[in-house]
Amino acid sequence: MRVRTLAVALLAGGLALTACGKEGSPTDTGSTVSQEVATDVKVDGSPTFQKMQSRGKVVIGVKEDQPGLGYKDPTSGKFTGFDIEIAKLIASKLGFGDDKIEFKAIASAGREQAIINGDVDYYVGTYTINAKRKEQVSFAGPYFTAGQDLLVKKSDSSITGPDALKGKKVCSVTGSTPIQKVKSEGLTEPENIVELQNYSQCVQQLEQGAVDAVTTDDAILKGYASQQPDTFRVVGKPFSNEPYGIGLAKDDKPLRDKINDVLDAAISGAEWQDIYDATLGKSGATAEKPVLDRY
Repeated sequence: MRVRTLAVALLAGGLALTACGKEGSPTDTGSTVSQEVATDVKVDGSPTFQKMQSRGKVVIGVKEDQPGLGYKDPTSGKFTGFDIEIAKLIASKLGFGDDKIEFKAIASAGREQAIINGDVDYYVGTYTINAKRKEQVSFAGPYFTAGQDLLVKKSDSSITGPDALKGKKVCSVTGSTPIQKVKSEGLTEPENIVELQNYSQCVQQLEQGAVDAVTTDDAILKGYASQQPDTFRVVGKPFSNEPYGIGLAKDDKPLRDKINDVLDAAISGAEWQDIYDATLGKSGATAEKPVLDRY
């Protein structure tokens, strides 16, 4: 979904959709899945990797407002979530432990420029791979395939998918791709479409019973469900395709190939599933392993 922010956890309060992140540095990274740091790593011909080695650390662009994906705790300063753990896994295989990682929270609108400028070495933050973005940057992955889905009350068995939304109040963010899809496909009546400024507001409306469903990427929704698994559930009938990739400098094929190798090993082994289970998997929803696109 192009216009979307994985709003802050309910306990942390609302967050505007467009504020996908603020510039900042991490404190303790708070890894949930242990990764072994590789030694004597070489990525011949990668200017980005050479820069990492010269400075002695890796700078990773992330989100800080997406529960279950990329979230910075306002009290402890720790970054947690599926995307964060994937970012750390890659860093460890490139030879950088947690103490050699700097996270930079970058807004969605600034991702391409941050990569082009070299402000970040790579970006991991619900970054959908598409043709337009490939004109400016390159991608490793995908490491996750999301799709538009529905978040409902756990006690509500009446909504089984997008075809069961007639007569139901559906909430999403003003101007977002999800709300446009609800409108263009006539999934519910116009008077039942609720548009708010951010997803945390929609989730609050759902919890209060003012709406029947919230719609956006299933990864976002799983983040909310993982925080309140006794209150919410993800329907699990995605009706779009959103492959999330690792954003990289456009001309750095050696680093892209290396990261693809890391992802391939994690997906074919146990690491990817372990990371999912420790983060988004807490929602109770399963996920299919992605298939890499080594273009």
